[in-house]
Amino acid sequence: MSERVVLCYGDSNTYGWIPGDLGRYPRDVRWPGVLAAGLGDGWSVIEEGLPGRTTVFEDPFRPGSMNGRTYLGPCLLTHEPVDLLVLFLGTNDLDPRYTVTAAEIARGVAVLVHLAAVTRYRVGAPPRVLVLGLPRLGRLEPAADYPGVAEKAARLPEALRIEMDATGVDLLELHELVAYSDVDGFHLDEGGHRVVGEAVARRVAAMF
Repeated sequence: MSERVVLCYGDSNTYGWIPGDLGRYPRDVRWPGVLAAGLGDGWSVIEEGLPGRTTVFEDPFRPGSMNGRTYLGPCLLTHEPVDLLVLFLGTNDLDPRYTVTAAEIARGVAVLVHLAAVTRYRVGAPPRVLVLGLPRLGRLEPAADYPGVAEKAARLPEALRIEMDATGVDLLELHELVAYSDVDGFHLDEGGHRVVGEAVARRVAAMF
């Protein structure tokens, strides 16, 4: 029997950015590595984490590179057949530069879910999808640099649940399990990666 393929599509937290801009965690520390260890033999876990990636919004300072919609289709076709797509995006969308609401961020995730379903695959069927809701924010200092971010993040879980209920896609609510580091407020520390990786492994095992 061939290996099942899990594609982890995300931003700097999938990349493994160390809080405080201190580099990148080793592969076995990053949550996709923890996931791979938890799933064991018979699974191939692929990391596709890009620092700064959004759901569907264009970064005005890095146009054409950070919009998650642009690369998702080619990424899925590169690695097909993919059994499961794990989407972990939305943290960068909270940045005030995007001036979007929590509902719009959730809708951005839903657009990616739809794109995964309608991409024309050469091999096999569209992947199943697991969406990861965002962890709780860590301490943000100075708060003046992030106007409205905490309030928007607080509204996002409900907005995301509404969108995923409408699409029938599995949602893992990370805010119930873990918070981002207080070092910078937006990145998982080593313990956070372990919590996320183990939680995703349990959910994936239950899905398959």
